[in-house]
Amino acid sequence: MNSIFLRIYGGMLAVLVLVAVLGVLSLHLLNEIRAGQHRERLAQGTFSLMADNLAQQNAVERTRSLVIWERLLGVPLGLQPQSAFTLDGSQRARLYRDLVVVEKTGPHAARVLRRVGHEDLLLVAEVKQISEQLARATLYLLADELVRYPVTEQQARLAQLRRDKGFGFDVALQRIERAALDDDQRRRVEEGDTVMALGRDGDSIRVFSGLSGSPWVLEIGPLYQLNPYPPQLLILIALLGLCLIGLVVYLLVRQLERRVSGLEVAATRIAQGSLDTRVPAGDADSVGRLAEAFNGMAEHLQRSLTMQRELVRAVSHELRTPVARLRFGLEMIESASTEQARAKHLAGMDGDIQDLDKLVDEMLTYARLEQGAPALSFQAVDLDALLARVIDELAPLRAEVRVLRGQCHGLDGGGAWVEAEPRYLHRALQNLVRNAMRHAEGEVRLSYQLGQERCRIDVEDDGPGIPEGVWDRIFTPFTRLDDSRTRASGGHGLGLSIVRRIIYWHGGRALVGRSEQLGGACFSLSWPREQPRD
Repeated sequence: MNSIFLRIYGGMLAVLVLVAVLGVLSLHLLNEIRAGQHRERLAQGTFSLMADNLAQQNAVERTRSLVIWERLLGVPLGLQPQSAFTLDGSQRARLYRDLVVVEKTGPHAARVLRRVGHEDLLLVAEVKQISEQLARATLYLLADELVRYPVTEQQARLAQLRRDKGFGFDVALQRIERAALDDDQRRRVEEGDTVMALGRDGDSIRVFSGLSGSPWVLEIGPLYQLNPYPPQLLILIALLGLCLIGLVVYLLVRQLERRVSGLEVAATRIAQGSLDTRVPAGDADSVGRLAEAFNGMAEHLQRSLTMQRELVRAVSHELRTPVARLRFGLEMIESASTEQARAKHLAGMDGDIQDLDKLVDEMLTYARLEQGAPALSFQAVDLDALLARVIDELAPLRAEVRVLRGQCHGLDGGGAWVEAEPRYLHRALQNLVRNAMRHAEGEVRLSYQLGQERCRIDVEDDGPGIPEGVWDRIFTPFTRLDDSRTRASGGHGLGLSIVRRIIYWHGGRALVGRSEQLGGACFSLSWPREQPRD
């Protein structure tokens, strides 16, 4: 599976299959809950009527009523204490709210519990299978209640019973001529029989029974059979969802894969030497950010290789002069007629070799700093001691130039301590002071400023200064100017580049400007006082 689309779509397919399985299980659980609620709605009104009637009777009357109701319902009935059943908190709460509890005991069997009044007794019915007898018994119980009231009050009493007992289906009184019955059904109702009829939609039943001594027909229903959500429908919906999501994911991932393929092609071209290859950044998403980072990497690589080529050309040029002088010295030694002349030429050749050695040393240092982060061991450095050390080391090299310490501003009572790599910081400051001494006319001044978060060292001279137009490239390797800072002043053009790389790895910057006090150049090193910890 090398394709991004296949990996992503495969993962989503696995997730969707898992969701479908969980959906089927959730559907089954939902159907179980709906079935339980449906059974409770059907049983609520009938068993509330029986339990409330039992609450008003004595023991003998209760026994007789239970026998009659058992015959009507075809269901075993009994009275048992609540302690005889193991009920959870929600079931007990339902019983105390005068609601029925239906416990499923088999595929089509259930146990119905209803509290009798305020006693610790439960009306218990073991329903093996719901049948038309439950409807007939409900009609009987309702009729038994209604016949105790005048005909004019029976409608209001029925509405009260439906509200108080919590019937889960419609119960109504209507004239027989208005009931949706055929002639045979109407005749049977008039004869006192109970009639069951299909509803108009064909998915429900209604049960009719006449009231003796009353023009009303008692109707219950329509009674609907529970219609569970079919699993086949869920499977069909899941398949359609899979196809739709797969199409959408394909369109999205195809675009993503096309953009990633563009990155791959660009990387291949760069590997083949086409360093100016770039990819369109596109949107500001993760792939767009990757493309932007890729372009930045390509630009850095191109810049580094260009710099490397320029460095090789510059090194080649720098090596020609001392090598040519060495060759000339060898020729002059061969033609020298005296030991004094020969010694003079040997001394010149020794100077050329030292010059070559310095060039190689600077090149190695610059390459080590340029190729990656060197191993820096940051320590607390005292700037007062550092400046004094550099002055002591370099001041004797050119007696006519005074190397002085200028005004230094530190923190009150905190000393002049900063975090830096002592060896590299010392090297950077040495390079700046040497550079200033080569071009100064009579004075070089060192100073520092300490803040709460950053520190800065300034090296100023009274030389001719540096034109502002070349400030941005003065730190480029082998850069020399055509004015007073000429080749005659010495150096190879790597010292300032080394300074820039050292301060870069300290998280700071190397700057150049004009000295306001001495009038020459002013080089500054600025970096954080505290270095980040790993």
